[in-house]
Amino acid sequence: MAKQITKKVTWVGKVDWELTTFHGDELSTKRGSSYNSYLIKDEKVALIDTVWLPYDKEFVAKLKKEIDLKDIDYIIMNHNEIDHSGALPELMREIPDTPIYCTKKGEAIIRGHYHEDWNFVNVKTGDTLPLGESTLTFIEAPMLHWPDTMFTYMSGDNILFSNDGFGQHFATESLYNDTVEQAALFYEAEKYYANILNTYSPMVTKKIQQILAMNLPLDMICPSHGVIWKENPAQIVEQYLKWADAYQENQITIAYDTMWQSTRKMAEAIADGIRDTDSSVTVKLFNVAHEDKNDVLTEIFQSRAVLIGSPTINYGFSFAIGGLLEMIRGLKFKNKKAAAFGSYGWSGEAVKQISSHLAESGFEVVNDGISKLWVPDCTMLDECRNFGREFAKNL
Repeated sequence: MAKQITKKVTWVGKVDWELTTFHGDELSTKRGSSYNSYLIKDEKVALIDTVWLPYDKEFVAKLKKEIDLKDIDYIIMNHNEIDHSGALPELMREIPDTPIYCTKKGEAIIRGHYHEDWNFVNVKTGDTLPLGESTLTFIEAPMLHWPDTMFTYMSGDNILFSNDGFGQHFATESLYNDTVEQAALFYEAEKYYANILNTYSPMVTKKIQQILAMNLPLDMICPSHGVIWKENPAQIVEQYLKWADAYQENQITIAYDTMWQSTRKMAEAIADGIRDTDSSVTVKLFNVAHEDKNDVLTEIFQSRAVLIGSPTINYGFSFAIGGLLEMIRGLKFKNKKAAAFGSYGWSGEAVKQISSHLAESGFEVVNDGISKLWVPDCTMLDECRNFGREFAKNL
């Protein structure tokens, strides 16, 4: 069902309550998501973004109830990943000559996806499109989080259509940020940032500063996923600036895998040692073979330090730890300390390999890690506690 946002702007997107994973299986979406598309009716009519491919026919059918498709003067594609552009081919079958406004790289991506020679109009930062009482201003935002991304600002209603920026995978029919449970909303916003945008934090900071320097009045931020920031939209902008600045809380995350519980026992003993040294620090433990990987990465994003543990398996670390380490490498966390630990039976390479991987991923590895042969006894567990104490002191 379409929903009126302002006198000129109508939400015409899709709420996806059933979505549990995204980007294949790369991102968990336990609270669902939405694909937000916006219809602007002024003297001219503009449609901003479409929805994900599985809902293309549904999207076009519902859009027809809001407007004669031939009355759409412009299509604005802020970003062209298929969750945003998936309904574009179905729409263009109805109105094939309608101009599509996008960045130059946006055109290349649309052509690469759909292999159609539509009427593309390339725009860059500062270009404008008058609609009547309102004017759209385009702002390129490359790598937030694809090279084609741009934002679109609407004067008069003072809305920033921010696409993936400031979004969350959060399904809600109530639409606005002040109508949902706040802790859940901000967790999903942080999870979204940590798992998708953190890699590009320097660009996030630069782009926000550029937009702030434009002195645009801002009454609303309308992203392409999740809630619309209507109540105090500046709060999510301020939070993004914090998250982009090598974010950390007073937390240490211990992420491990275990085969016969030896590495788990080490993890728990290390955690005890950390708490003995600093009772103010929050210590969280996660068995990554069982936990949601994106939730673990969000906890690492929050942490000032991490410890990664694995038994040695086939002269290396476990599959679950390997996947986590590769995702950590890609997310480019900053200003965090780390160490490795693990049990082994006869070779014991895992700890050294994890330490090397953490160093290559930008962590400050504060020691050589700790390895224990077979099942740790009381003496070995005391050594793990001491290891935790020393690790905490190094922070």
